[in-house]
Amino acid sequence: MRLTVLVAALTCAVELGAQIPQAEYAQRRAALANSLRGDGVVVVAGADEPTLDYMRFFQDPAMLYLTGIREAGAALVLARLNGAVTSTLFVLRRDPAAEVWTGMRMGTAAAARLTSVPAREAGDLPVVMDSLARLGLPFYVVASGATDPLPRDFRARYPNLSITVANGLVERLRGRKSVAELELIRKSVAITVASQEAAMRAARPGMYEYELEAIIEAGFRRAGSDRPSFSSIVGSGPNATTLHYNVNDRRIEPGDVIVMDVGSLYQGYSADVTRTIPVSGRFSPAQREIYQIVRDAQAAAERHAKPGMRAKDMSDSAAAVIGAGLARLGLIESPTATFDVLGANGQWQQSSQVELYYMHGLGHGIGLEVHDPEQFYYTGVIAEGSAFSIEPGIYVRPNLLEIIPDTPRNRALIAKIRPAVERYRNTGVRIEDDYIVTDKGLEWISRAPREIAEIEALMKKPVP
Repeated sequence: MRLTVLVAALTCAVELGAQIPQAEYAQRRAALANSLRGDGVVVVAGADEPTLDYMRFFQDPAMLYLTGIREAGAALVLARLNGAVTSTLFVLRRDPAAEVWTGMRMGTAAAARLTSVPAREAGDLPVVMDSLARLGLPFYVVASGATDPLPRDFRARYPNLSITVANGLVERLRGRKSVAELELIRKSVAITVASQEAAMRAARPGMYEYELEAIIEAGFRRAGSDRPSFSSIVGSGPNATTLHYNVNDRRIEPGDVIVMDVGSLYQGYSADVTRTIPVSGRFSPAQREIYQIVRDAQAAAERHAKPGMRAKDMSDSAAAVIGAGLARLGLIESPTATFDVLGANGQWQQSSQVELYYMHGLGHGIGLEVHDPEQFYYTGVIAEGSAFSIEPGIYVRPNLLEIIPDTPRNRALIAKIRPAVERYRNTGVRIEDDYIVTDKGLEWISRAPREIAEIEALMKKPVP
């Protein structure tokens, strides 16, 4: 009797936590089946249990997207035959001895009830695969990492069977977000913004980077976030110039700027927001100059981030502002100037001087992954259902002059830019915001303070 009550409670909790209706999952599966060129079999692998059972489990995005199932060891099989599509979900069998370590499993009955998809035990998957293989239909496999949903000797036993890795089919579908997905992204971003603002108000010289990280991530969990959507970046001083720095153990010195690039994961959906702040409460004149160029670049990109506009125009406009700004400060010779670099082929070639300070893309899609597929990756055009970030940056690394290759032309460049590099050394600035596109147009959803005056005003407020 007690076991029955626990299973019912587990099922209820899953149902109450789901904010995407099962009808939407069914539509996604139908869209995947319809993306095939004729009949075929799609096998989607969920993530396996971690090798160490005390490590936390995270579901594969494709399985989460198509079923909402958050349990390890699951697989989904879609079979399209003569235009008719059947779906079968495979889940681990109930096993009290294993569940005492890793938690209660749904079992087939609960899985079928939650998804409205017929469910079988995972151990039945090889038999089903053999049956489908004998039909001679092409197989399409969707799996991440080392996970392979096909039985171990399946390929050897069916050498003439067409088997294609088809992750891209699901990724393309994931590019356009539904109304329900956009709402979850809004919530994840709101949690991130509130936590980030708390850290902005708390920042003081003498703190360690991990103290700000702790404030941010504690805010995530208090607000119901699953976890950070990626390793939190809290980089001060020279660490602010490392793009994906996440050691977060430096003592923050007076006068440093701090790059805080963080995001929560809420019910599977990611946020990604970056703010750069002066730990002493006010930007120095040199920091203000760099910061304003980055903010102007972001504003230029935003003007081109409208439905129906080309995504490339966002990037081009931001890069143009950064190039003009770097030239104005004397950090490069001109917006179109180049320097000598040694190519992969061992030959000298030219690279833009702008890339010495701005070497990453303007932004990316957000969703089930922090770098999620975005529909303009495929179409080139911003459209309803888009969810993406815009994150220009400038990074004046402490060793910049030492890592420029030694050629006569580069030596002349170094001599010209050395005074400016010394002035702005150890200044890293990135500003990243999240946006979604609805039937009403573009919506900026990560409304943390980002103008210089706004940041300085917030940092004057007492910590609550």
